[in-house]
Amino acid sequence: MRLSGWGRYPVADCNVTAPRGMAGLELARGVGPMIARGNGRAYGDSAMNRANTVAMRHFNRMIAFDDTTGQLVAEAGVLLGDVIDAFLPRGWFPAVTPGTKFVSLGGAIAADVHGKNHHLDGGFGNFVDWIDVMGADGHVTRASRQKHADLFDWTLGGMGLTGVILRAALRLRRVETGWIRQSSRAAPNLDAAMAELEAADAAPYSVAWIDCLAKGDALGRSVVMLGEHAPLDGLPTRFRQVPFGPPPRKRRKVPFSAPGFALNRWSVGTFNALYYRLGARKSGTAYVPWDTYFYPLDSILGWNRIYGRRGFLQFQCVLPQKNARTGLEALLRTTADAGQGSFLAVLKKMGPEGGCFSFPMPGYTLALDFPLSDKVLRLMDTLDRITLDHGGRFYLAKDARMTEDTLHKADPRTKDFVEMRRTTGAARAFSSMQSERLGL
Repeated sequence: MRLSGWGRYPVADCNVTAPRGMAGLELARGVGPMIARGNGRAYGDSAMNRANTVAMRHFNRMIAFDDTTGQLVAEAGVLLGDVIDAFLPRGWFPAVTPGTKFVSLGGAIAADVHGKNHHLDGGFGNFVDWIDVMGADGHVTRASRQKHADLFDWTLGGMGLTGVILRAALRLRRVETGWIRQSSRAAPNLDAAMAELEAADAAPYSVAWIDCLAKGDALGRSVVMLGEHAPLDGLPTRFRQVPFGPPPRKRRKVPFSAPGFALNRWSVGTFNALYYRLGARKSGTAYVPWDTYFYPLDSILGWNRIYGRRGFLQFQCVLPQKNARTGLEALLRTTADAGQGSFLAVLKKMGPEGGCFSFPMPGYTLALDFPLSDKVLRLMDTLDRITLDHGGRFYLAKDARMTEDTLHKADPRTKDFVEMRRTTGAARAFSSMQSERLGL
């Protein structure tokens, strides 16, 4: 079948199986090198193998839950949204969540996803107690920080290339309500935005939306949004009747791919200017539902079609703290000058590294979405070079076009990852289009 990631690029004909148990997985393993695929929310080709893509959607059971510690044992195909539906009414919420609840638990572990609280809590893997991984020989190993620690650490952020994640134990966060106390403020430029994020270092959640087409004195102007889980006694009276928030809004759907000319420097520039002004007018504190705060785009089904039939690319890098200011200025100035700005530009502050091959490092991460075009591909090559010049690295869960040379220059850990795969036999058993492209 024709497959792509969430960015709808690249597209490839892939042989896909969807086993319902270990016997089916064993059959798939016998076919040759394979890659597990969760809900297809990686943006590029990391969950695609032309000969042997294994869909894990039938591994979707929640197995056990400890109401004292918040530990959930679940299979890899369970979606984060399923966890929220089941446990938020009982007072539990994922300790770390990316910007979509439609990611599978296996995918969240394989990418060691991060959220708006990485500066305090780190990535998803910090709240995983153990993982069951099927290796190259078909043997299932339970890996944790205490036993088989190397396998555990390499699997976090290993993009499914250490084995097939079957199930995991993860710890949820106890919450009193499903409401988020959000504080938002407008920052007139990049310096102001970074100062706001630095000053809010103790805030549980923080993120900045950036107008990446703004220039001159307004370069990097942003709307900074802080958040925290609201306690029950802090809620306005009208919200206490629905402590875990109103039902999620009815999802709208993008019925068709937008024409390529719809997104251009004028339409995106107009949107960004209006969004910034609206954010400036609405600066202050408000109580918002969890779904609105964490997953604003999930309410629009198929929002990736907005970018047109050719699809879109996301550029996401992280820059070390010492080089973040100059690197971000160079990235934003280059993007604005190219006139290829995104209306989904996001800046976050990051905390310590996680697994052996996880994306984050202490500093700042910038994510930019672009509709696919030859001009955008040339722009992203330039953004790669700026990132390398400032000691940054790239997020494999968002990558669809990086070169092997760029990855190795950006991340010296790549050499050790490749060697680990060779010595454990994982290289001959697990591969993706991304791993082939990047020499992993």
